[in-house]
Amino acid sequence: MFFYYLDLAWRSIKKTPFLSLLMVLAISIGIGITITTLNVYKMASINPAGERSSQLFALRLMSQDNDTWERLTPQITYQDAYNLRKSTIPVRQTAMFRTGLAVQTEDPNFSPILEGVRVIDSDFFGLFEVPFVYGGPWDKQVDSEGGYKVVISEEINQKAFGGVNSVGKSILLNRKPYQVVGVTAQWNPSPKYYDVNNGAFNDSEQIFVPFSLAPIEEYESWGNNNSWRHEDIRTYSDKLASEMHWNQYWVELDTPAKQQEYQEWLSRYVEQQQRLGRFKHPEAHGDISDVDKWLKEHNVVPEDNKVLVGLSVLFLVVCLVNMLGLLLAKFLKRAPEVGVRRAIGASRLQIFSQHIVEVGVIGFCGGALGLLWAWGALYVLSSKFDLEQSLAQLDQSMWLIAPMIAVSAAIIAGLYPAWRICSTNPSIYLKSQ
Repeated sequence: MFFYYLDLAWRSIKKTPFLSLLMVLAISIGIGITITTLNVYKMASINPAGERSSQLFALRLMSQDNDTWERLTPQITYQDAYNLRKSTIPVRQTAMFRTGLAVQTEDPNFSPILEGVRVIDSDFFGLFEVPFVYGGPWDKQVDSEGGYKVVISEEINQKAFGGVNSVGKSILLNRKPYQVVGVTAQWNPSPKYYDVNNGAFNDSEQIFVPFSLAPIEEYESWGNNNSWRHEDIRTYSDKLASEMHWNQYWVELDTPAKQQEYQEWLSRYVEQQQRLGRFKHPEAHGDISDVDKWLKEHNVVPEDNKVLVGLSVLFLVVCLVNMLGLLLAKFLKRAPEVGVRRAIGASRLQIFSQHIVEVGVIGFCGGALGLLWAWGALYVLSSKFDLEQSLAQLDQSMWLIAPMIAVSAAIIAGLYPAWRICSTNPSIYLKSQ
């Protein structure tokens, strides 16, 4: 019977093409707006750490001397980062910050390019599960002793070396040779949870160099540099010894016992620094936040996004109310035909089912068209209004969610008109002259 009802639905749609098109457009616009906002919200709220979210922790310290800062900041000082690296409790740990360097090769035909660079410890790659095409991280020894090693992305490897295995070759960064030890595969977590302070939806860096080279090469920090007091910073050494917050710090703690042990270690570190004359804030302490907590604390998915999703749903409801009125007019116009069908034996359930199937077809068409509206809206937002590329990609789940919402919403809107028409009294239309 379902296919018979589909045939009847198609015949009915063809009889009233203009009215049917109005209904399809009404629901498609509502679906398009809803899917656009829902897609942005979903892409922004994804936890890219997956199952390891509860094992990866961002570290923060309240290292200021007074209460001018009432909260923990997402970054720490260089001297704290340097000291924290001495702990043996974490499975993996890394201090890091973002910088930029000029990239060259020994090929005279290669035009220099300026690239964002992440200054890290070797544990960064295992901690954040960065995949490799060739090679791997530099040796742990480099983290403590320094060494001109570099890991580059597949994209940089293609530009600089034509995509071949470049492990062992040299690349020039600010005119100094670095030995390539690894080439990463495509890796661009969104949101960029390991550095939300400098743009949660910015692309990941393409080049990685050892944190131990920072005091040697004096890498400038690209990003927020926060300080709670005025300091006369004239040299890079002054910056390293300052109370300026410009480094991020992450640890991997794979068990609750390790998490507790590390939290206690942090408390002892704070006490040690207090004895040295630092950390004079009355509530000085250290804190670790797993990925899920970290994203929520830094409002990576703003409340405004949730409000927009709610408003778009309300707009969809308005579209459905309009559709309900159009369906009522369309169905009641066919009351004589329905009366004849009832008179020759069609049950109320059959009439109701026939019209619900027709509403479902209209909803499905509206959902398909709404997907195109959503795709176009995301494209425009990305190209014209600088919406982050990671947010402008239509999630695969939306191709299933949109038709489901459209069909369900259309059926809900069509329940009353379908009930009205199946309740038609056939005797009214069968009176003879």
